Amino acid sequence: MKAKFTPLAWFMRHGILQLGRTVTNQLARRGRRFPPPEDLPAKKLCPSKDMEGECPQEANGSHPEQHEERPPTSDLAMDAGSCTGPVKTGETVITEGKAKIIFPSANEVFYNPVQEFNRDLTCAVITEFIRLQLSAKGIQIAVPGEEKIEKVVVDLSEGEEAESEPAPDGEGAAQAAAVGEVCKEGVRILEALAASGLRSIRFAKEVPGLQAVVANDFSSKAVELMARNIQFNGVGHLVTSSLADARMLMYQQKAEKHPFDIIDLDPYGSPAIFLDAAVQAVSEGGLLCVTCTDMAVMAGNSGETCYSKYGAMSIKGKFCHEMALRIILHSLDLRANCYQRYIVPLLSVSADFYIRVFVRVFTGQATVKASASKQALLYNCVGCGTHQFQRLGKMTGHGSNFKYSSASGPPVGPSCEHCHQRHQLGGPMWAEPLHDQAFVQRVLSALGSNLGRFGTQDRIQGVLSMVTEELSDVPLYYTLDSLSSTIHCNTPSLLQFRSALLHAGYRVSLSHACKNAIKTDAPPSVLWDIMRCWERLHPVKRERLSDTSPAFHILSVEPTLQASFTIREDANPKSRKQGLKRFQENPEAYWGPKARAKAGGGISTSLQDKRKLHQNKRKERAGDRSQVKNIPCKRLKEGSGAGAEKCCPSPEAAPEAVKTDSPPQ
Repeated sequence: MKAKFTPLAWFMRHGILQLGRTVTNQLARRGRRFPPPEDLPAKKLCPSKDMEGECPQEANGSHPEQHEERPPTSDLAMDAGSCTGPVKTGETVITEGKAKIIFPSANEVFYNPVQEFNRDLTCAVITEFIRLQLSAKGIQIAVPGEEKIEKVVVDLSEGEEAESEPAPDGEGAAQAAAVGEVCKEGVRILEALAASGLRSIRFAKEVPGLQAVVANDFSSKAVELMARNIQFNGVGHLVTSSLADARMLMYQQKAEKHPFDIIDLDPYGSPAIFLDAAVQAVSEGGLLCVTCTDMAVMAGNSGETCYSKYGAMSIKGKFCHEMALRIILHSLDLRANCYQRYIVPLLSVSADFYIRVFVRVFTGQATVKASASKQALLYNCVGCGTHQFQRLGKMTGHGSNFKYSSASGPPVGPSCEHCHQRHQLGGPMWAEPLHDQAFVQRVLSALGSNLGRFGTQDRIQGVLSMVTEELSDVPLYYTLDSLSSTIHCNTPSLLQFRSALLHAGYRVSLSHACKNAIKTDAPPSVLWDIMRCWERLHPVKRERLSDTSPAFHILSVEPTLQASFTIREDANPKSRKQGLKRFQENPEAYWGPKARAKAGGGISTSLQDKRKLHQNKRKERAGDRSQVKNIPCKRLKEGSGAGAEKCCPSPEAAPEAVKTDSPPQ
């Protein structure tokens, strides 16, 4: 009978840990050293009949035992195999993409099924990034499914129907990197906070051109589960589990001059404490994938907390989701600048309850000097919501040379020129484009040539299509409902307002971050002129407006622009015409952030139970009195008083309390 695998025993047996010292101190001093990729192959694991009935077949229809024998497994994989076997009591098998993971029912390791969109998008972006990296080395990647159908390109500028062209033939190249195989010239990926290892396993089974994947976590329960899942999916030759502090691991790889090509940070909450190590441990031109789920902090509820974590003040506004994207980009660039490095955003997405950014990191002292001109402060009016940007620096070109200086300002007066209210100051935040449009088009083309690759592919194509339509040089946005509520009038339709801006000669687009957003290069004075013209068609009762209200000040000015609300053909964006799934409905009941995993493995109270307990405390709960305390009132205890029975909050307590032999007093 094999002994049960424990990470502590494995580290002590291999001389990594010693008695008499804490695990944290020893890991911080020594870190975790990884063997080269060729030493990492692991044997295929066939699940027991209790779980699947028979061994799963590979993509070509063969069984795992029909493959060529691989070299012996690494020590870590061999030790993990001792705890691998049929699904234990209280465990379930979760399937996502091409990966299957064993997951405990207890809340020991974190997993959120709603973030499948996040993981699918990451696989799509990393695939195209690797394609760009390896094509420079003369290596083509082979993604299953791309060569079987024609390549469908989502072209939003030509018409409603997509174009078709032959798919690229990657098999004819001199070298080809396939999914599930070790590519010696491939990329090294670090998933710094891997939990169950699902994302790393999906990389190994769905993304080609990999040299090695390191799945790291600081929880021994998570690392033990990772080791089982790695063998369960037969990807031990690509994926290695690691038990270490993510920051110490990245600092060690940087010190050894062995950086990672891709680093994925998806923590529970804020990634702020990992950013300094990540911008140093990623290779030149490497990819950083960062997720932030602390949206309450980044969206303006706690501006002082946002400053302590990201170095920027967040303020409340309808544009809060895009502001959160620009704050995390500012924080990444600021930390990279300390080491003469800078970022180039490839894709920045706000989805559901989190934001996700993909940036490349480069080194260049001359380019770092321009970073100040890429950041800006935000002046936001608390009355009408008008906002203005103030750049921190100014870059002036003189032929092939550039001069850097501080910017002049502010762009606003002591009070808002439209409603005479005060301004809030936010930022600094990223003021440059959020996306690389050429790269986003490459991802869209790859998705079109491999339909059905991901479970959330329809939504990915819809969101990326909206990204390609956004005005990249216009930061933040307005919303139709906020503009209308400011002057207390009804709301114009989206097509009417967009048509009015187009008739006036300005550009306008939607935003993937908000359903009714308006991004435009028109100044705020034009926006309020359009709303004044709309109010003339749909008048409000001005006698009810206060003399100090923003609506009174805005409507008391005559418009200088005569807006036309005639619907234009180009007012309806192409993604809207094509009916792409841009904003998905709620994927499941009680979707959103899940409870944090507990180190002791205890099952925490579900969030929906907490919501039922704490919400509507002062309102009557119709039909459900299970949470009401069973305490009769004083009159009922004494057995006197009119309507004493009605005072009892629990009907079960009334008969017991009424039955009393003592006379009324």
